[in-house]
Amino acid sequence: MPGHFEPIPGGGAAVALDEVEISIIRSLAVQLLELIGPGPGGEPSDDPLAELFAEGPSEPPTDPVMMRLLPDAYGGPGSEQGAVGDPEELRAYSAEFRRFTENDLRAKKRDDALVVIRSLDAMTASGEGGAVLKLSVEESRHWLGSLNDLRLAIGTRLDVTDEEDADLLYRLPDSDPRKPMVMAYLWLGGLQETLVETLLEQ
Repeated sequence: MPGHFEPIPGGGAAVALDEVEISIIRSLAVQLLELIGPGPGGEPSDDPLAELFAEGPSEPPTDPVMMRLLPDAYGGPGSEQGAVGDPEELRAYSAEFRRFTENDLRAKKRDDALVVIRSLDAMTASGEGGAVLKLSVEESRHWLGSLNDLRLAIGTRLDVTDEEDADLLYRLPDSDPRKPMVMAYLWLGGLQETLVETLLEQ
């Protein structure tokens, strides 16, 4: 089980983490939360309906990581597809889509990161330190979302845009200042891959 997720009876996943690994994942998840920021208005609203129908921004974020996490929907910067069509129309479509979806997407990413942090805190609060983290199916899905976000964030900082870039990371010398970030990127990728496999088995 060290370094990878495995299924547990009744559904869910488990992974052995030592204290350093717990600290790394928690620190990265906290940084992700800070990057995503609070919900609309900064604080929860007293009126749930107002929060539900609050419009999000129409302009894409300027931070490259946030642009990767919250890409334009219609071929703009950060999107997976190329821009096909009139640029002005595409910008208008993307702005409209972002206005009505970004708040929800940010909320989901916040929820995912919070589940990661709370499950790790529960491990350390129980005095387990380095031990086996056991997740329910629902918690596993939150972890999967957050691991994906963390890898996208780190990959963006490392200028990883395709598989060829990722392959080059394996050949970086130990003296390269990016090496610790690369090791985290590759390790999180292994966790993500084995968690996907574990959930597919259930």
